[in-house]
Amino acid sequence: MSNQKAAKRIEVVSLRMVREKTSLLYPNRVIRSPQDTADLFRQFIGDCDRESFCILCLNTKNEPTAIHQVSCGSLNASIVHPRETFKLAILANSASLVCCHNHPSGQPDPSPEDVELTERLRDSGYLLGIELLDHIILGEGTRFVSMKERGLM
Repeated sequence: MSNQKAAKRIEVVSLRMVREKTSLLYPNRVIRSPQDTADLFRQFIGDCDRESFCILCLNTKNEPTAIHQVSCGSLNASIVHPRETFKLAILANSASLVCCHNHPSGQPDPSPEDVELTERLRDSGYLLGIELLDHIILGEGTRFVSMKERGLM
């Protein structure tokens, strides 16, 4: 009997970003404020009845280059991990990003979990060289909270 082990097969893979057939028009061209970001995310998320966590990728001029839904959760929770959050940002060669999620309850006040997630994403982005500019929480109508404006990041 031979003591040789069978060789381990290693898959050769490639990774690509796939552009969806849909797109959003953004006439302002540059993100200048949390309000600009909230308005853009509202077009993308709409009145979703479940928590939807998304990112907006920006180039060095703060021009949006891509928008992506990272996670779609339940009525009051969404599972978010830095690994999935920054995957598209890396593929899109993002200089920075803004994350956003909605609160289907209509109340945009951040929960302790929202604050903890924001800190984790901020720290992960720092390590990757992709700055987290803000975390927007959408509420009912035109209500929203900027975690940066609240001093929570």
